[in-house]
Amino acid sequence: MDFFATCARGLEELLRTELVSLGMSDIKASGSGVRFRGNLAQGYRAMLHSRLASRVLLTLSEFNAETAEDLYEGAGAIQFEDHLAPGGTFAVYAHGGNRELTHSQFIGLKVKDALVDRLRQKTGSRPTVDVEHPHVAFDVLVRGDKAVVSLDLTGAPLNQRGYRRLAGEAPLRETLAAALLLRAGWPELAAQGGSFVDPFCGSGTLLIEAIWMAADVAPLLGRSRFGFEHWPNHDAALWQQIQEAAAEQARNGLRNLKARAFGFDRDPEAVASAQHNVRHANLNGFIQISKQDIAHLPRLPGQTGLILSNPPYGERLSEHEALMPVYRRFGDRTRFYIDAEAPADAPHWRAALITSDPALAKATELRYDKRYAFLNGAIDCALYTFELTAQAQAAYVAKPVVLSEAAEGFRNRLRKNLKRLAPRLKREGITCYRLYDADLPDYSAAVDIYGPAVHIQEYEAPKTIEPQTAQRRLKELTTIVAEELAVPREAISVKTRRSRTRESQYEKQDNSDRFMVVEEGGLKFRVNLFDYLDTGLFLDHRPLRALVRERARGKRFLNLFCYTASVSIYAADGGALSTTSVDLSRTYLEWASENFELNGFDGAEHRLVQGDVMSWLAAETAKYDLIYVDPPTFSNSKRAEDFDVQRDHVALLESCFNRLASGGKILFSNNNRRFKLDLEALAPFDIQDITAKTIPFDFARDGRIHHCFELGRK
Repeated sequence: MDFFATCARGLEELLRTELVSLGMSDIKASGSGVRFRGNLAQGYRAMLHSRLASRVLLTLSEFNAETAEDLYEGAGAIQFEDHLAPGGTFAVYAHGGNRELTHSQFIGLKVKDALVDRLRQKTGSRPTVDVEHPHVAFDVLVRGDKAVVSLDLTGAPLNQRGYRRLAGEAPLRETLAAALLLRAGWPELAAQGGSFVDPFCGSGTLLIEAIWMAADVAPLLGRSRFGFEHWPNHDAALWQQIQEAAAEQARNGLRNLKARAFGFDRDPEAVASAQHNVRHANLNGFIQISKQDIAHLPRLPGQTGLILSNPPYGERLSEHEALMPVYRRFGDRTRFYIDAEAPADAPHWRAALITSDPALAKATELRYDKRYAFLNGAIDCALYTFELTAQAQAAYVAKPVVLSEAAEGFRNRLRKNLKRLAPRLKREGITCYRLYDADLPDYSAAVDIYGPAVHIQEYEAPKTIEPQTAQRRLKELTTIVAEELAVPREAISVKTRRSRTRESQYEKQDNSDRFMVVEEGGLKFRVNLFDYLDTGLFLDHRPLRALVRERARGKRFLNLFCYTASVSIYAADGGALSTTSVDLSRTYLEWASENFELNGFDGAEHRLVQGDVMSWLAAETAKYDLIYVDPPTFSNSKRAEDFDVQRDHVALLESCFNRLASGGKILFSNNNRRFKLDLEALAPFDIQDITAKTIPFDFARDGRIHHCFELGRK
């Protein structure tokens, strides 16, 4: 059986790790969830024990669905009669879409029609639709030219554990609460007998999830209804056996549990709600809740534990200003948990909070060691974790950098840029962008944001600038970036960008192996800000990638000098018939393969080829409808001839035209600031300079960051 466990965006890797711990096999994060393979018992266990999954779906069929006819035909081939008992009701829930299938309601209707027609033909009766309380529910996902139809085994989402009878204002979803606890390291601290503290406990979600996690209580053990109860293949005896085993595990876990949880809130209604929910979770002896303001948070005994909370975070400026003192008090009170005399490796307390505003996290005046991006409902948030040791927190306040007057000018420019870019970044969901690009001559650097991390590229100072002056300015710049963005110094990569006259883009700078996953355009990409000159994702090509996605449907796509193949991922997502990505570097092709797998595009139609581009073009015989070519300015390698884009671009493009299908197009981009296209040599071809429309709004200061041309046959 093939299953797909869905989850909130950003929880995929945590869910994958959890499913591994639950004994699942053939596990792969894909889209907003994790695919795994197993028997029915494993599917039941995943539903009962997962703290992070939203739903568990049983995959029934995956098929081509470019059009409504494809969708109807593919759905009609599914043996729905095996999954819906005679007289049973059903519902179809659809999401996703493509260029032809643009409305989820229409997608659901076509699958419903196919199901009804098939069952009428097979059984002679028409099943009844019940969208409110169906006996069986089917899930349909359309993405690109594929559709996946699944049986929803879950029913109500798995975050509905059954204990939350009363909810306060802006309650935290249970699955997110579990994710925060895992990221904050609660299982490790609980195993040491540590306590859990929530100073803004609200309805008590974090408290209950913390105790259940520490005692290894299956979170869905108390829920009575699931979506598989009326499914003909449901094995009631097996389900009861799995529930009984989980119940015994919970009894043993609670019997041996040393950890305790303490919740505080200034609102008496929130305290009453939390106490009510704790009673329904049968955890009265493990959780203590009191009415208490953060300003008077007590110092609980014990050498170790976790202070984790979801404090209020206002979306309006007036709310933001009012909340600053609240976060300062959080920092003040948690500092009481620091043992100033303990050695660095001694057991200690840890703190964490989730907020949508980095400035509020900064207001705690605590130095955070890690930052994790999350979605709380529709709000982009981050979890900040703090090690409460004298060593960790002393580093935050020790020896502040004395900033010059010019540095304060840089600070103001950074704030101005943030304010200008923020509305569009939020509207378009962009998390990787250029914040600053040598706006001020004394601070000649590019500051790029990659989700929770920062990539600073200092432009090499002219020889007229004293080295000490350049070093001071770079230190000021880095200090201000860390302060204004509330980013720890370890999450900031600083490089000096020298002239690349003979420097390869593949040159390795370090061996930290610090990879992270970022999102762009609904897709995921591995980046490394520390080990290579380039990061794995060229931010100035964001509109170009989107353009390729728009044009890729049904086309054979070729990506030359593909690097980590991010453009090929966009082409695949746009519905390309096939993608071929060519690069000389094995390292970057392996990176590209990981990007394909990360996005669920791992079929044979997506080809990665290691080779010298010019030699490969000379030997290739296939034709392509859309060719993307983005060569380096210069390249030298022991395995290939030297390449100079100005000198060799005509030969390169002529070779590309030999592989171009009738009616096809070439998108040619390069980053040589002095590049001149040889229009005379390329006169037989139709050429359009599309540079202006491929420069992102966050790169608007530098219209020469790249050149881009669209070429076709006249």
